[in-house]
Amino acid sequence: RFWPGFGALEILALGVYAAWLTRQILSSGRSAVWRRRLWRLFSVVFFVQLSLGVAGVEELLLSGELHWPVPAVILAGPLYRGEGLFMAILFGVTLLLVGPAWCSFLCYLGPWDDLAARRRRLPQPLPAWRHGARLAVLLLAVLLPLGLRLAGLPPRAAGVGVAVFWGLGLGIMVLWSRRSGTMVHCLLWCPIGLLANLLGKLSPWRVRVLPGCTGCHACLAACRYDALSPATLAQGRPGLSCTLCGDCLPRCHTGRLAYTFPGLGPATARVAFLTLAVSLHALFLGLGMI
Repeated sequence: RFWPGFGALEILALGVYAAWLTRQILSSGRSAVWRRRLWRLFSVVFFVQLSLGVAGVEELLLSGELHWPVPAVILAGPLYRGEGLFMAILFGVTLLLVGPAWCSFLCYLGPWDDLAARRRRLPQPLPAWRHGARLAVLLLAVLLPLGLRLAGLPPRAAGVGVAVFWGLGLGIMVLWSRRSGTMVHCLLWCPIGLLANLLGKLSPWRVRVLPGCTGCHACLAACRYDALSPATLAQGRPGLSCTLCGDCLPRCHTGRLAYTFPGLGPATARVAFLTLAVSLHALFLGLGMI
Protein backbone atom coordinates (compact mmCIF):
# COMPACT_ATOMS: atom_id res chain seq x y z
CA ARG A 1 0.00 0.00 0.00
CA PHE A 2 2.91 2.38 0.73
CA TRP A 3 5.55 1.01 -1.66
CA PRO A 4 4.15 -0.77 -4.74
CA GLY A 5 5.84 -4.10 -5.35
CA PHE A 6 7.00 -4.59 -1.75
CA GLY A 7 4.02 -6.71 -0.68
CA ALA A 8 5.96 -9.95 -1.22
CA LEU A 9 8.71 -8.75 1.12
CA GLU A 10 6.17 -7.88 3.79
CA ILE A 11 4.62 -11.33 3.50
CA LEU A 12 8.08 -12.89 3.77
CA ALA A 13 8.88 -10.84 6.87
CA LEU A 14 5.59 -11.84 8.50
CA GLY A 15 6.30 -15.50 7.66
CA VAL A 16 9.75 -15.35 9.25
CA TYR A 17 8.26 -13.65 12.31
CA ALA A 18 5.53 -16.32 12.56
CA ALA A 19 8.11 -19.12 12.30
CA TRP A 20 10.25 -17.60 15.05
CA LEU A 21 7.25 -16.99 17.30
CA THR A 22 5.94 -20.52 16.75
CA ARG A 23 9.29 -21.90 17.86
CA GLN A 24 9.15 -19.78 21.01
CA ILE A 25 5.62 -20.72 21.99
CA LEU A 26 6.22 -24.43 21.37
CA SER A 27 9.66 -24.93 22.89
CA SER A 28 9.98 -22.46 25.73
CA GLY A 29 7.73 -24.21 28.22
CA ARG A 30 6.11 -20.80 28.71
CA SER A 31 3.38 -20.99 26.10
CA ALA A 32 0.92 -19.03 28.26
CA VAL A 33 3.41 -16.14 28.61
CA TRP A 34 4.15 -16.04 24.89
CA ARG A 35 0.46 -16.18 24.03
CA ARG A 36 -0.21 -13.10 26.11
CA ARG A 37 2.78 -11.32 24.55
CA LEU A 38 1.69 -11.89 20.96
CA TRP A 39 -1.91 -11.06 21.90
CA ARG A 40 -0.91 -7.74 23.47
CA LEU A 41 1.42 -6.92 20.58
CA PHE A 42 -1.44 -7.35 18.12
CA SER A 43 -3.66 -5.07 20.20
CA VAL A 44 -0.98 -2.37 20.46
CA VAL A 45 -0.34 -2.47 16.71
CA PHE A 46 -4.08 -2.29 16.03
CA PHE A 47 -4.65 0.74 18.24
CA VAL A 48 -1.55 2.54 16.96
CA GLN A 49 -2.77 2.03 13.40
CA LEU A 50 -6.25 3.18 14.38
CA SER A 51 -4.92 6.30 16.10
CA LEU A 52 -2.76 7.23 13.12
CA GLY A 53 -5.66 6.53 10.76
CA VAL A 54 -8.00 8.78 12.73
CA ALA A 55 -5.26 11.41 12.74
CA GLY A 56 -5.27 11.45 8.94
CA VAL A 57 -3.09 8.58 7.69
CA GLU A 58 -5.93 6.86 5.87
CA GLU A 59 -3.64 4.15 4.46
CA LEU A 60 -3.50 2.64 7.94
CA LEU A 61 -7.26 2.19 8.21
CA LEU A 62 -8.37 -1.36 7.45
CA SER A 63 -9.76 -1.39 3.89
CA GLY A 64 -9.39 2.41 3.91
CA GLU A 65 -12.44 2.80 6.17
CA LEU A 66 -12.75 3.31 9.89
CA HIS A 67 -13.62 0.23 11.94
CA TRP A 68 -14.42 1.23 15.50
CA PRO A 69 -12.59 -0.95 18.05
CA VAL A 70 -15.71 -2.41 19.65
CA PRO A 71 -16.11 -6.13 18.91
CA ALA A 72 -19.90 -5.79 18.82
CA VAL A 73 -19.53 -3.63 15.70
CA ILE A 74 -18.43 -6.74 13.79
CA LEU A 75 -22.04 -7.84 14.20
CA ALA A 76 -23.92 -4.58 14.67
CA GLY A 77 -22.13 -2.55 11.99
CA PRO A 78 -23.34 -4.58 8.96
CA LEU A 79 -26.82 -4.83 10.49
CA TYR A 80 -27.02 -1.03 10.77
CA ARG A 81 -25.46 -0.26 7.38
CA GLY A 82 -26.95 -3.17 5.46
CA GLU A 83 -23.53 -3.79 3.94
CA GLY A 84 -19.85 -4.18 4.83
CA LEU A 85 -19.42 -7.84 5.70
CA PHE A 86 -15.60 -7.94 5.56
CA MET A 87 -15.05 -8.18 9.33
CA ALA A 88 -17.98 -10.59 9.77
CA ILE A 89 -16.58 -12.89 7.07
CA LEU A 90 -13.10 -12.66 8.58
CA PHE A 91 -14.55 -13.55 11.98
CA GLY A 92 -16.47 -16.52 10.56
CA VAL A 93 -13.49 -17.95 8.67
CA THR A 94 -11.34 -17.60 11.78
CA LEU A 95 -13.91 -19.57 13.79
CA LEU A 96 -13.72 -22.39 11.26
CA LEU A 97 -9.91 -22.45 11.48
CA VAL A 98 -9.30 -22.09 15.23
CA GLY A 99 -12.74 -21.98 16.84
CA PRO A 100 -13.17 -19.68 19.84
CA ALA A 101 -9.42 -18.95 19.91
CA TRP A 102 -10.42 -15.71 18.15
CA CYS A 103 -11.04 -14.42 21.68
CA SER A 104 -7.71 -15.50 23.20
CA PHE A 105 -5.32 -14.87 20.28
CA LEU A 106 -6.85 -12.36 17.84
CA CYS A 107 -9.25 -9.98 19.61
CA TYR A 108 -7.83 -6.47 20.09
CA LEU A 109 -9.77 -5.66 23.28
CA GLY A 110 -9.31 -8.96 25.10
CA PRO A 111 -5.69 -8.28 26.19
CA TRP A 112 -6.82 -5.30 28.26
CA ASP A 113 -9.51 -7.30 30.02
CA ASP A 114 -6.86 -9.95 30.68
CA LEU A 115 -4.52 -7.35 32.17
CA ALA A 116 -7.28 -6.05 34.40
CA ALA A 117 -8.20 -9.55 35.58
CA ARG A 118 -4.59 -10.43 36.42
CA ARG A 119 -4.53 -7.73 39.07
CA ARG A 120 -6.02 -10.48 41.25
CA ARG A 121 -3.92 -13.62 41.66
CA LEU A 122 -6.73 -16.16 41.70
CA PRO A 123 -9.85 -15.90 39.49
CA GLN A 124 -13.26 -16.05 41.09
CA PRO A 125 -16.26 -17.79 39.45
CA LEU A 126 -18.96 -15.56 38.04
CA PRO A 127 -22.62 -15.80 39.13
CA ALA A 128 -24.86 -18.25 37.30
CA TRP A 129 -27.05 -15.45 35.93
CA ARG A 130 -24.23 -14.35 33.65
CA HIS A 131 -25.41 -16.85 31.01
CA GLY A 132 -28.73 -15.06 30.69
CA ALA A 133 -26.96 -11.70 30.71
CA ARG A 134 -24.70 -12.76 27.83
CA LEU A 135 -27.72 -13.74 25.75
CA ALA A 136 -29.44 -10.43 26.55
CA VAL A 137 -26.38 -8.44 25.42
CA LEU A 138 -26.23 -10.45 22.18
CA LEU A 139 -29.89 -9.73 21.48
CA LEU A 140 -29.28 -6.04 22.20
CA ALA A 141 -26.37 -6.00 19.73
CA VAL A 142 -28.71 -7.39 17.06
CA LEU A 143 -31.96 -5.55 17.76
CA LEU A 144 -30.56 -2.08 18.52
CA PRO A 145 -28.73 -1.53 15.19
CA LEU A 146 -31.70 -2.96 13.29
CA GLY A 147 -33.97 -0.55 15.16
CA LEU A 148 -31.69 2.41 14.39
CA ARG A 149 -31.66 1.44 10.73
CA LEU A 150 -35.44 1.02 10.49
CA ALA A 151 -35.92 4.34 12.28
CA GLY A 152 -33.66 6.03 9.74
CA LEU A 153 -31.44 7.59 12.41
CA PRO A 154 -28.16 9.07 11.14
CA PRO A 155 -24.71 7.51 11.72
CA ARG A 156 -24.08 10.00 14.53
CA ALA A 157 -26.81 8.30 16.59
CA ALA A 158 -25.21 4.91 15.96
CA GLY A 159 -21.84 6.40 16.93
CA VAL A 160 -23.26 7.52 20.26
CA GLY A 161 -24.48 3.99 20.86
CA VAL A 162 -21.04 2.59 20.09
CA ALA A 163 -19.40 5.08 22.46
CA VAL A 164 -21.80 4.21 25.28
CA PHE A 165 -21.34 0.48 24.72
CA TRP A 166 -17.56 0.84 24.69
CA GLY A 167 -17.56 3.05 27.78
CA LEU A 168 -19.63 0.57 29.75
CA GLY A 169 -17.32 -2.23 28.65
CA LEU A 170 -14.24 -0.37 29.84
CA GLY A 171 -15.98 0.29 33.14
CA ILE A 172 -16.64 -3.43 33.55
CA MET A 173 -12.95 -4.16 32.95
CA VAL A 174 -11.76 -1.63 35.50
CA LEU A 175 -14.37 -2.23 38.20
CA TRP A 176 -15.35 -5.90 37.89
CA SER A 177 -12.57 -7.78 36.09
CA ARG A 178 -9.94 -6.27 38.41
CA ARG A 179 -11.89 -7.30 41.50
CA SER A 180 -12.87 -10.80 40.36
CA GLY A 181 -9.69 -11.89 38.59
CA THR A 182 -11.96 -13.14 35.79
CA MET A 183 -12.38 -11.57 32.35
CA VAL A 184 -15.88 -10.24 32.94
CA HIS A 185 -15.97 -7.98 29.87
CA CYS A 186 -15.23 -10.93 27.57
CA LEU A 187 -17.53 -13.31 29.42
CA LEU A 188 -20.54 -11.10 30.05
CA TRP A 189 -20.45 -7.92 27.98
CA CYS A 190 -18.97 -8.93 24.61
CA PRO A 191 -21.60 -10.44 22.25
CA ILE A 192 -18.88 -11.59 19.86
CA GLY A 193 -17.43 -13.67 22.68
CA LEU A 194 -20.69 -15.59 23.00
CA LEU A 195 -20.88 -16.08 19.23
CA ALA A 196 -17.29 -17.34 19.23
CA ASN A 197 -18.11 -19.83 21.98
CA LEU A 198 -21.22 -21.10 20.18
CA LEU A 199 -20.17 -21.00 16.51
CA GLY A 200 -16.62 -22.04 17.42
CA LYS A 201 -18.01 -25.53 17.98
CA LEU A 202 -18.04 -25.83 14.18
CA SER A 203 -14.27 -26.14 14.42
CA PRO A 204 -13.01 -29.58 15.54
CA TRP A 205 -10.35 -28.16 17.89
CA ARG A 206 -11.01 -28.87 21.56
CA VAL A 207 -9.34 -28.83 24.96
CA ARG A 208 -10.11 -32.06 26.78
CA VAL A 209 -9.50 -33.57 30.21
CA LEU A 210 -7.88 -36.93 29.49
CA PRO A 211 -8.47 -40.03 31.62
CA GLY A 212 -6.30 -40.15 34.70
CA CYS A 213 -7.00 -36.63 35.98
CA THR A 214 -6.11 -36.64 39.69
CA GLY A 215 -8.48 -33.81 40.58
CA CYS A 216 -5.72 -31.66 42.07
CA HIS A 217 -7.43 -28.54 40.62
CA ALA A 218 -4.09 -26.82 39.92
CA CYS A 219 -5.44 -25.83 36.50
CA LEU A 220 -8.33 -23.80 37.93
CA ALA A 221 -6.07 -20.90 38.88
CA ALA A 222 -4.89 -20.54 35.27
CA CYS A 223 -8.32 -20.09 33.67
CA ARG A 224 -9.45 -16.47 33.42
CA TYR A 225 -12.42 -17.44 31.24
CA ASP A 226 -14.36 -19.21 34.01
CA ALA A 227 -14.32 -22.42 31.94
CA LEU A 228 -12.76 -24.79 34.49
CA SER A 229 -14.34 -25.98 37.71
CA PRO A 230 -14.50 -29.25 39.62
CA ALA A 231 -17.74 -30.01 37.76
CA THR A 232 -16.29 -29.45 34.27
CA LEU A 233 -13.19 -31.48 35.13
CA ALA A 234 -15.45 -34.35 36.17
CA GLN A 235 -17.25 -34.04 32.81
CA GLY A 236 -13.94 -34.31 30.96
CA ARG A 237 -14.12 -30.95 29.17
CA PRO A 238 -14.04 -27.23 29.97
CA GLY A 239 -17.23 -25.20 29.99
CA LEU A 240 -18.74 -23.31 27.05
CA SER A 241 -16.65 -20.20 27.73
CA CYS A 242 -13.35 -21.99 26.94
CA THR A 243 -11.42 -20.07 24.27
CA LEU A 244 -8.68 -22.68 23.67
CA CYS A 245 -6.10 -20.30 25.13
CA GLY A 246 -4.23 -23.29 26.57
CA ASP A 247 -3.05 -21.49 29.70
CA CYS A 248 -4.27 -24.42 31.78
CA LEU A 249 -2.17 -27.05 30.00
CA PRO A 250 1.20 -26.24 31.62
CA ARG A 251 -0.44 -26.21 35.07
CA CYS A 252 -1.41 -29.88 34.78
CA HIS A 253 1.56 -31.79 36.24
CA THR A 254 0.25 -35.13 34.97
CA GLY A 255 -0.40 -33.94 31.39
CA ARG A 256 -4.11 -34.77 31.55
CA LEU A 257 -5.17 -31.54 29.80
CA ALA A 258 -4.57 -31.46 26.06
CA TYR A 259 -5.59 -30.02 22.72
CA THR A 260 -7.43 -32.58 20.63
CA PHE A 261 -8.22 -32.91 16.93
CA PRO A 262 -9.73 -35.97 15.17
CA GLY A 263 -6.97 -38.31 14.06
CA LEU A 264 -4.15 -36.53 15.91
CA GLY A 265 -2.46 -37.38 19.18
CA PRO A 266 -2.32 -34.71 21.91
CA ALA A 267 1.30 -33.68 21.21
CA THR A 268 0.73 -33.33 17.46
CA ALA A 269 -2.59 -31.53 18.00
CA ARG A 270 -0.84 -28.97 20.25
CA VAL A 271 1.85 -28.28 17.64
CA ALA A 272 -0.70 -27.99 14.82
CA PHE A 273 -3.10 -25.76 16.74
CA LEU A 274 -0.50 -23.32 18.07
CA THR A 275 1.22 -23.13 14.67
CA LEU A 276 -2.11 -22.25 13.06
CA ALA A 277 -3.03 -19.71 15.76
CA VAL A 278 0.36 -17.97 15.54
CA SER A 279 0.14 -17.90 11.74
CA LEU A 280 -3.23 -16.16 11.95
CA HIS A 281 -1.76 -13.69 14.43
CA ALA A 282 0.99 -12.78 11.96
CA LEU A 283 -1.54 -12.49 9.15
CA PHE A 284 -3.73 -10.18 11.21
CA LEU A 285 -0.71 -8.00 11.99
CA GLY A 286 -0.18 -7.34 8.31
CA LEU A 287 -3.80 -7.41 7.20
CA GLY A 288 -4.28 -3.68 7.36
CA MET A 289 -1.41 -3.02 4.95
CA ILE A 290 -1.11 -6.03 2.61
